[in-house]
Amino acid sequence: FHRVFKKTSGNGGLTLYLGKRDYVDNVTAVDKVDGVVKLDPADFGDRKVFVQLACAFRYGNEDLDFMGLQFRKDIWIQHYQIYPADHKPAPSAMHETLLKKAGDNAHPFTFEIPPNLPCSVSLQPGPDDKGKACGVDFEVKTYLAKEKSNPDEKIEKKDTARLVIRKIQYAPSQAGAGPKAEICKSFMMSDKPVHLEASLEKDSTTQLFCLPLSDLHFHPLTVDQTTDIVLYSADKYTKAVLIQEFGETVEAGSTYDNTVTITPLLAENKEKRGLALDGRLKDEDTNLASTTVLRQGVEKEVLGILVSYKIKINLMVAGGGDVTVELPLILMHPKPQGILLITPTNKC
Repeated sequence: FHRVFKKTSGNGGLTLYLGKRDYVDNVTAVDKVDGVVKLDPADFGDRKVFVQLACAFRYGNEDLDFMGLQFRKDIWIQHYQIYPADHKPAPSAMHETLLKKAGDNAHPFTFEIPPNLPCSVSLQPGPDDKGKACGVDFEVKTYLAKEKSNPDEKIEKKDTARLVIRKIQYAPSQAGAGPKAEICKSFMMSDKPVHLEASLEKDSTTQLFCLPLSDLHFHPLTVDQTTDIVLYSADKYTKAVLIQEFGETVEAGSTYDNTVTITPLLAENKEKRGLALDGRLKDEDTNLASTTVLRQGVEKEVLGILVSYKIKINLMVAGGGDVTVELPLILMHPKPQGILLITPTNKC
């Protein structure tokens, strides 16, 4: 059994079929988008049938379009004419499955998503926000028109069928060595500095070492998400997606050992408006957005939204003063499902 996604146009003449809605970016290439359009040409007249895949940045409510306001910007778009047939893709197993499902008068198509395009990201709406969420999305659309892309030709909604898809990335099976940070800080009330060192082992395990020359108290450990909207403005903001309480006091000259598993989850951050999420599909849950992977030679503006994470460890020194280290975190979701676990081991 293979799940099939389909959408029929209002006029009943076009039905779009896809075999999946998540397409994995494997760094060097992206899964091909194989689909089928079933036609009932009785009312087509002199119009042709086209199919397109578009990657767009959405930053406003679609309802504003009637006022002449632009609510989306296309980052990349590709069209094919499938009736009369002008696009003959190499047949695939997915095509075979979908053609059997669609029946007679069905036409296959294939899109190849360039690897340099961004992954799907949506910004979490507030409780009173309506319409589609802001963010980067991918949409497959089939439509009736006389020309492929004439801006002066009005295409009625009843003559279109569309499905939103997602471009996603998974964490690599073999993680490399993680980052390391350390700080040595002096205080007026102490004749020797405080040394704090932190590292991420294989991007998943945090190790802390500190030399307390005075009593120390742990502030909550935090994981922060920074969202940088680079396409149309210089809007950049940071939100905490996890706050882990320690509540420990470390006396000078003593040793503190503890292992804590921390898992940043969307379920704990449902009320935070503007939080970056993996692209949301209708009626399907999503996750915190994966870290944006910057490829060499790709302009940031093409990516639309940049997402990054950092772990922040903060200690308060008795008598006044703080010691803080920050570690960059690559947050990605392991295949097939789940979220990366971060297991810090604190040694003071």
